[in-house]
Amino acid sequence: MKYLFLLLSLFTFAQQTKSVDFKTVNGKISVNPNTKSVTGAVSYVFKVLKPIDTIKIDAQNMTFSEVELNNKKIPFVTNGKELLLIYPFHKGKNHLQFSYQAKPKQTMYFVGSETTQNLQIWTQGQGKYTSHWFPSFDDVNEKVIFNMEIIFDSKYQILSNGVLKKKYNEKDMTHWSYQMKKPMSSYLLMIAIGNFNKSHQKSKSGIPLDMYINPKDISKQEPTYRYSKEIFDYLEKEIGVKYPWKIYRQIPVSEFLYAGMENTSATLFTTRYVVDEVGFEDRSYTNVNAHELAHQWFGDLITAQSGKDHWLQEGFATYYALLAEKEIYGEDYFYSKLYESSMQLKQASKTDTIPVLNAKASSLSFYQKGAWALHVLRDGIGEKAFKKAVKSYLNKYAYQNVTTQNFFDEIKKVSDYDLANFSKVWLESSGFNSEVANTLLAKNKAMQVQLEVDKLRNKPLAEKYNFFEKTLQSNVFFTVKEAIVGQLMKENFEDKKQLLGLALKTQNIQVRQAVASTLQKIPEEFRIEYETLLDDKSYQTQEFALYNLWNNFGNKRNVYLDKSKNWIGFNDLNLRILWLSLAISTPEYSVNKEKFIQELVNYSSPNYEATTRQNALEYLINFNIINEAILKNLVNATTHHMWQFSKFGRENIRVLLKNPEIRTSFQTILPSLNEKEQFQLDRLLKE
Repeated sequence: MKYLFLLLSLFTFAQQTKSVDFKTVNGKISVNPNTKSVTGAVSYVFKVLKPIDTIKIDAQNMTFSEVELNNKKIPFVTNGKELLLIYPFHKGKNHLQFSYQAKPKQTMYFVGSETTQNLQIWTQGQGKYTSHWFPSFDDVNEKVIFNMEIIFDSKYQILSNGVLKKKYNEKDMTHWSYQMKKPMSSYLLMIAIGNFNKSHQKSKSGIPLDMYINPKDISKQEPTYRYSKEIFDYLEKEIGVKYPWKIYRQIPVSEFLYAGMENTSATLFTTRYVVDEVGFEDRSYTNVNAHELAHQWFGDLITAQSGKDHWLQEGFATYYALLAEKEIYGEDYFYSKLYESSMQLKQASKTDTIPVLNAKASSLSFYQKGAWALHVLRDGIGEKAFKKAVKSYLNKYAYQNVTTQNFFDEIKKVSDYDLANFSKVWLESSGFNSEVANTLLAKNKAMQVQLEVDKLRNKPLAEKYNFFEKTLQSNVFFTVKEAIVGQLMKENFEDKKQLLGLALKTQNIQVRQAVASTLQKIPEEFRIEYETLLDDKSYQTQEFALYNLWNNFGNKRNVYLDKSKNWIGFNDLNLRILWLSLAISTPEYSVNKEKFIQELVNYSSPNYEATTRQNALEYLINFNIINEAILKNLVNATTHHMWQFSKFGRENIRVLLKNPEIRTSFQTILPSLNEKEQFQLDRLLKE
């Protein structure tokens, strides 16, 4: 019987969207942070287009009750992945309702705790994962109008897609009701629960722009969201199609898996981009901000039918984000970013054999090569024709799914451009056409100089010295000067000393940072000049400079540590963690070493975000500061939902296990760990 239902399931997956059209859904859910579970009541309205005997709704590891069709109970089956409705469905409109329970293993993340007053709950449904917490559709071609009511503790705010239509209290719980007017794919459904401060603006077209932030970061509101309104107004004008939703929210959440996610009308992004005035110089949210907003049109309004056409989302979002940055930072910046991605693509093409029009293409291909393809096309047919085609494409397929051919059909209406050859070169080939790219880059004067610098890469310094000297003293865009400093990295110090001095004199933060990062062995004669980097308004530069100076001049370590003792850095505490590591490792500095060690160990604990923890653990291990608490924190890292951090934990444990004493220590702590930690450590011990 199970085998039969499996066959039915596979069949309906392929055929269902042709036979059934789900129109709207009303979900009423409660989230329990203690059991990390969801309970809810769901009501779907759908239309049967042609008779069918089984309808499925994707539902991972859920239990169901009170399943009714048009107010009558009907047979249903669950197989751990789907809710299967077995019934002779006839053409016409239907109403389905049911209750469900779920304990999501992924997609809904519970971060922090009520005890430590930093609880956040958020979802990340990218691709086909929303069905882990809400019965919905993994097939992106099934678009539904979602209306969600979420019930949770009144101490917290609840955010979801669409307009907040109603909010009311019931004892110590609050009901938040959100309403959408237009359909979207299920992977774009979201909720975020936490404590947030809100700032509010309006676009030129009247769309409410709500920007949220953790109350402890309120002083970082302006730098974090700088240019948000400008980006919105620019994209709406440039794309030529009014923003398709009624409101736009942006919410930074702890331990987020990616840079950002374009949930319909509500972007979630990582707290890495919550920055102050100084942090903005190194870690601006501008590009991610523009990229996720562009997705509201390219991805949310129109959605690629399959992974093969994924570039229609990521390539467009990447390119329009660059256009928005061009509006803010200027043409030189725009071309410098195109140049940067061209170099990445040129290098990747040596080993990457999968073209853009392939579901298995790399992120670099979908994003950067997709963006380059659009730049080539825009240049080839002209800006006016390109904008006209894009506008027509979006309007024609609004709230639908699209293919590359759909886009090409609109291009054909405005131009006789050779799309077959364009597709062959930029979308169907794994190579990168550097010749065409360089021709387009050379339209910008700064890039003309950049390309000249590239040609000199393998030349002796004596042959290019005068050119480098002249360029460093010119007003050419800073990325060209950065490239020159990069080429000097392996040169003899005496030969490059004057050029490095000129780089520092530019007073450009990024050029000076290039000196800080590339000059790791600092001669005494250059010490005073290098020390000026400690005063740069850049947390990244200060980190490079402090470490390199401490490493090169043992007799001045106390001076450097005194100067930097109150530094904090980004929200991942990069400068404070470095300072603690250096202070602990400087025998003659301070008598508070145990206090410093305890502070550093605390930063490696689950009390902090993964980026902070990894930063602390790296320094603790590198400086050979290891105790039981550190080993426990390292094991805990292997259970984290961020794969980069869990991988970091596993890899470092493998290295440490080669030391017999540390292996014994790991074996000793094993019984005191929780079930997940024991499983991970036991597996590593047995390798």
